[in-house]
Amino acid sequence: FFGVVTDIELHASDPRLKHTLPDVDNPLINEIVSGTVAYGTISVLPNLTMPMVLGAGDGPVAAKTIPAHFSRTYAASEQDVGMVFGAEDANHFWIGSPLDMDTKVCLDLDQLVKRSIGVFGKSGTGKTFLTRLLLVGIVQGGQACALIFDMHSEYGWGGQDTDRNTTVKGLKQLFGSQVSTFTLDEENARRRGISTDEVVQIGYGEIEPEDIELLKETLNLSDVAASATYDLERHFGPGAWLTEFLALDSRAGISSLAAELNVNPSALSSLRNRLSRLTRFPFLVGDGNANTAERIIEHLERGKHIVLEFGRYGNDLTAYVLVSNLLSRRIHNTYVQRKEEAEGGLGREPRPLVIVIEEAHKFLSPAVAPQTTFGIIARELRKYNVTLMVVDQRPSAIDTEVLSQVGTRLTCLLDNERDIDAVLAGTPGSRQLRGVLARLESKQQALVFGHAVPMPLVVHTREYGEEFYAEIARHPGFGSPVSQEELEKQISELF
Repeated sequence: FFGVVTDIELHASDPRLKHTLPDVDNPLINEIVSGTVAYGTISVLPNLTMPMVLGAGDGPVAAKTIPAHFSRTYAASEQDVGMVFGAEDANHFWIGSPLDMDTKVCLDLDQLVKRSIGVFGKSGTGKTFLTRLLLVGIVQGGQACALIFDMHSEYGWGGQDTDRNTTVKGLKQLFGSQVSTFTLDEENARRRGISTDEVVQIGYGEIEPEDIELLKETLNLSDVAASATYDLERHFGPGAWLTEFLALDSRAGISSLAAELNVNPSALSSLRNRLSRLTRFPFLVGDGNANTAERIIEHLERGKHIVLEFGRYGNDLTAYVLVSNLLSRRIHNTYVQRKEEAEGGLGREPRPLVIVIEEAHKFLSPAVAPQTTFGIIARELRKYNVTLMVVDQRPSAIDTEVLSQVGTRLTCLLDNERDIDAVLAGTPGSRQLRGVLARLESKQQALVFGHAVPMPLVVHTREYGEEFYAEIARHPGFGSPVSQEELEKQISELF
């Protein structure tokens, strides 16, 4: 049996011991009482069983019973942990170590990217560093490409370790040409001395009513005003409705349009005032020939991993939600089309894709998840080779149906009861794991469970620093060094 300790308690065989203490100053009495009258117990949650004699193909399976009376208990050895979680190789990424053990716990990368991934924890618990570790594993393993909507410019060239007041390397520094960086804010990238591969521009004609509906909360739109966008699209036509509507600058014009659409004039006027805020974003341009989504897909087809940095717009939730949803919808539509063509023998399947979003509850709340692209992706279970990595500090605000489809969850410290319930919903042994989750330390500890690991386990995550960078340099792809032929091929593709 392989299990995890969930609780430790003190007990006594005689209840009077609580009120009438023996003379424990006497060494003989102390020795007699300890372990007999007074003793300690540990609670163990059995997760896996292993055959006593291993044969070909044998491995750990889910525990369906419990050990017999008087069974011997042992601390798991490094060999035991390696047998259960696998050794570090092209399909297994070292994420951390069990508490108080100097051995490696690895994630199964094939299983990790097959379904959506969740990284949860309250603010300041290291979600960003944990996400960086996962992305490094995905880039090294090569099982999928990653598209990261980088709200605070933490994953591209470099980020900040606020606790130590130092700068840490991002994916672009670690993997060079394997990673492409896009930016919404070229000026911000220039000030930071960073060269980006592409500058993102989005045409007003690319914005659709469902993008505006997702902005109801951030733009403070009423239900009537948000639904009016669909009437505007029918009236002015797809691609032109937003430009034509923003061009209306008179109260009479808005009143006339409201009467024609049978919409409340005040709601339509409020909608125009709110949407006029979008004009302050320089990355929104008048023509519809920006084709950012197509350029992203071109990079993904070449096997690149993409970091889209938001620069100074990362602090504006309207910009983050609008751009992330709009580009994801177009990319997802392309993946659906190409997947269907491949099934019909008209092309090859697109490379698996993991889309990383922060503040995930803004896209996946119960009110908007059924309509958003991200809600659709979460429910499809990689049907079209696209999955999500959701990073959030409020998992209870995510739609329960979406959260149930998250295959692997990595959870740092949470102290809100509703958030703990949401994360552990549907997990075997959730009652025992509640106490484990509530007792995590505030830094570098996470409860990992789901498809990428055979059983739930608390890990002390790897240090993300100079030693980690050296490991990456020694193992650029978990495999043997790149041959001269492969190097020349990469140079040819690059130039």
